[in-house]
Amino acid sequence: MDQSRAPVLEALVDYRQRRDVSFTPPGHRQGRGVDPRVLAVLGEDLFRDDVMVINGLDDRLSTGGVLEEAQQLMAEAVHADKAFFSTCGSSLSVKSAMLSVAGPGEKLLVARNAHKSVIAGLILSGVKPVWIHGVWDGELHLSYPPTPDAVEEGFKAEPDAKGVLVASPTDYGTCADLAAIAEVCRRHGRVFIVDEAWGAHLPFHDGLPAWGMDAGADLVVTSVHKMGNGLEQSSVFHLQGDRVDPNVLKAREDLLGTTSPSTLIYAALDGWRRQMAENGASLLDRALELAQSVRSSINGISGLWVMDKDNCRAFDLDPLKIVIDVSELGVDGYHANDWLRDKCNVNMALSDHRRISASITVGDDEETAGVLVDSLRALASAGDLPPAARIDVPEPGELELETVMLPRDAFFGRIEQVPVEEAAGRLAAEMVTPYPPGAPALTPGERITRPVLRYLTTGLAGGMDIPDAADPSLKTLRVVAED
Repeated sequence: MDQSRAPVLEALVDYRQRRDVSFTPPGHRQGRGVDPRVLAVLGEDLFRDDVMVINGLDDRLSTGGVLEEAQQLMAEAVHADKAFFSTCGSSLSVKSAMLSVAGPGEKLLVARNAHKSVIAGLILSGVKPVWIHGVWDGELHLSYPPTPDAVEEGFKAEPDAKGVLVASPTDYGTCADLAAIAEVCRRHGRVFIVDEAWGAHLPFHDGLPAWGMDAGADLVVTSVHKMGNGLEQSSVFHLQGDRVDPNVLKAREDLLGTTSPSTLIYAALDGWRRQMAENGASLLDRALELAQSVRSSINGISGLWVMDKDNCRAFDLDPLKIVIDVSELGVDGYHANDWLRDKCNVNMALSDHRRISASITVGDDEETAGVLVDSLRALASAGDLPPAARIDVPEPGELELETVMLPRDAFFGRIEQVPVEEAAGRLAAEMVTPYPPGAPALTPGERITRPVLRYLTTGLAGGMDIPDAADPSLKTLRVVAED
C-alpha cells in the first residue's frame, strides 16, 4: 500500500472543500454555536474539524472505505495482519483483546503487574485470572515482567487457560522476552496478548526493544498518545495469525466502544502512521541520541542516577524512558515530582517512593531536554524538599496475594465497608491502585494482608496517589460481606 496516503486526513480536506452543511451531530455545527470564550481557548479549527465519520467524512454506508483503508495502512506499517483504531484509549483496546480470547468462567494467564484496565476487563468478563508474577528486585523494590519460564509453568499448572496477557514495556520501560514467551504459547497452542501501551514507537526502529508483532504475539495493544504523536485516548490494537478471529475481536470492540468516535483522534492516528512510515527511523535516531545525552547528563548530577540495563535486572529496557532514582538525595519521588512542577513548571510522569520518570519522544529537542536536565540540577541542590516519606514497601512475595473469588463475583457481590484496621484477612471487593503506574495493589477477590495494608496506608500518607478507592482516605475498605 502507499504509505504516503492518509485517508482520514484526505477525507477531512475533501469535507472542508465541499463546504458541507450537516444537520447531524455534533450540535456545535463546526463551531458556529460555540461560546466565543471557548473558541478563544480551544480555537475554531478544532471545532471545524470535529465531524462525524459516517455522514461526514464518509457516506452513510461508508462506501468510501475511509476508516478501513486507514486501518489497513496502519497494519501494513507495523507488520500486522489487521489493525483496529480505538478512540477510547488502550483501556478499551485491552478489554476487547481479553474478551476475544476468554469468556465467563474461562481462564487466562495474566501478569499480576497488569494495568487496572486489565483487572476491569476481568471484572466485566467473568474471566478467571491465573496470576503469573514477575521477577521482584528486592534492591530496587521493582517488579519486572514475567519470564518465559513463569508462563511455561502457568500453562503446565492450568492447561485449560486460553492464553496469556503480559504488559511490556512497563511504565518503567522494562520489557519482557516477548519472542521466548511467544514460543511458549506456540508450543501450547495458546494466544499471546501483549499490552504494549507504552510501545507504539517500537515498530519503527531496530535499536528499540522488540515489537510484539515482530516477536510473534497474536494481539498487541498500543497507546499512540503515550510515545507517539496521537491525541489523548488514541489507541490501536493489532492482530496477526489465525488464533483469534478478527470478526470476534471487532464484535468485542463494538460491545465496549463508542458509537460516536472522534474524527480528530482518527485523523491524528492516520497522520502519525504516515509520518512514522516515511520518517520514523530518522526521527527516532534523533530521539535516541537525545535520550542518551539526557541520561549521561543526569548521571553526572550528584545524588541522581538513571536506570539502565547495567543497573537493573530487566530483560530489555526502552532507552526513551528516563527513570531517575532520587533516593540518594534523601527525598521520595512523590515530593520530588511536586517540587519540579511547583518550582520549575516541569511535569514528570511516574513517581514512586524513590523514583521519578520522563519520556523522550520524537517531539522533544535540545531545548526541552535542556529544561529537563536544568530542572533536575535544581532539584539536586534544593534545600526546601521534605525528607523521604517512610513507606513500608513490601518484601519479595508480599504482593502475591491469594485469589479466593472471581474478581467479578467479589466486585458485584454483597459488600461491606470496614475500618482498614479490620480488613486484613478479608476479601477485597474493590481495586486499590497506586497511580501511576496503575497496577492495583488489591484486586477484587484477593485476600487482604497486613503488609499490603501497611504499604498502601503509609504510601498514601507519604504522597502516593490512589484514585480509585471508594474511601480516598483509606480509613475504610470495601470487602466481601461475610455470612
